[in-house]
Amino acid sequence: MKENNKLNNFEIYGIKNCDTIKKARKYLDSHDVAYRFHDYRTDGLDASLLQGFIDQLGWEALLNTRGTTWRKLNEEVRGRVNNAATAAELMLEYPAIIKRPLLCSSDGSMLAGFNESTYQSFIAEKS
Repeated sequence: MKENNKLNNFEIYGIKNCDTIKKARKYLDSHDVAYRFHDYRTDGLDASLLQGFIDQLGWEALLNTRGTTWRKLNEEVRGRVNNAATAAELMLEYPAIIKRPLLCSSDGSMLAGFNESTYQSFIAEKS
């Protein structure tokens, strides 16, 4: 986990070796934004944290159906995902199918995915 010396106004969730996570963290670092990085693989993911993400963004926005992990899943398994409960069950089992990164501000607002201009606006509004 990387922790900057400044007050952490943001938390970023994802998987350390994900290219999009690397881009987002590079952006945050280069813009001197304080954040804490939460790696699902080393820091874990529990049902209550995931439910908070689902409540905020919706399960459809969180489910990354374009990634390798999703494509490698059996078609029958993918077909069972049709509501928040079945999506959450699968995301807990395979955190790599959660859209990355999730950037959360200290007020509970969050963004899914990475886009420089969206990050710039979000960070300016929340800082």
